Amino acid sequence: MSKIILVTGASSGFGKAIATKFAAGGWNVIITGRRKEKLDELAKALEANYGIKTLSLVFDVQDKKAVFDNLQNLPTEWQAINILVNNAGLALGRDSFENANLEDWETMIDTNLKGLLYVTRAVLPGLINNGKGHIINIGSTAGKEAYEKGNVYCASKTAVDAISQSMRIDLLKHRIKVTVVHPGAAETEFSMVRFKGDEQTAKSVYEGYKPLQAEDIADTVHYCANLPEHVCINSVVMTCTSQANSFYLYK
Repeated sequence: MSKIILVTGASSGFGKAIATKFAAGGWNVIITGRRKEKLDELAKALEANYGIKTLSLVFDVQDKKAVFDNLQNLPTEWQAINILVNNAGLALGRDSFENANLEDWETMIDTNLKGLLYVTRAVLPGLINNGKGHIINIGSTAGKEAYEKGNVYCASKTAVDAISQSMRIDLLKHRIKVTVVHPGAAETEFSMVRFKGDEQTAKSVYEGYKPLQAEDIADTVHYCANLPEHVCINSVVMTCTSQANSFYLYK
């Protein structure tokens, strides 16, 4: 019987790469996101290339009702989820605290923090019922050290780190593993979203060095998920060779 993984924010970047990596290993994949056409395109490719089954769910993790309506009413054959990857997240703006956009702050908190909580609570009863499972949260080096003009993005990812530690403790009794993966600079749509479509500024973030690629994060998540049952990697901080932490970068 094929195992099932649920990946949020799967329409691009880390989420797409993670879904692809697991599909290549024979896993059936539930992919969620806001862009239906991107999810449909990915689902079609995964099924054609790897002969697995996919289930696409279109919702925004900020929408509590949509999260619970979708995840608490899964078709019977999709209810036995083995792994949840909380990947959906974003950064908006890079402004000094006194100039930052309040709506950007709210969107980051609602997506990176509250969205993760909603999805996890919706999926958790099934994992508990299975008697085991694995929750993998995607954090950031920004959650390990704050940097200038990172303010609420750093705060939201610091919260992801703390929540992951707390989950690990609270879910021990249910034999559910919890891992948080903290990537550094990675070349995806991240900077285009952060700088609101300013392609020149987004590209400049990755100039002069080789950043992580989405596939690097997917490989790490896959490794953490495929260890023996008695082994759990609690936390991973990963950067490209040119980066030491959230603010030391050599070009």
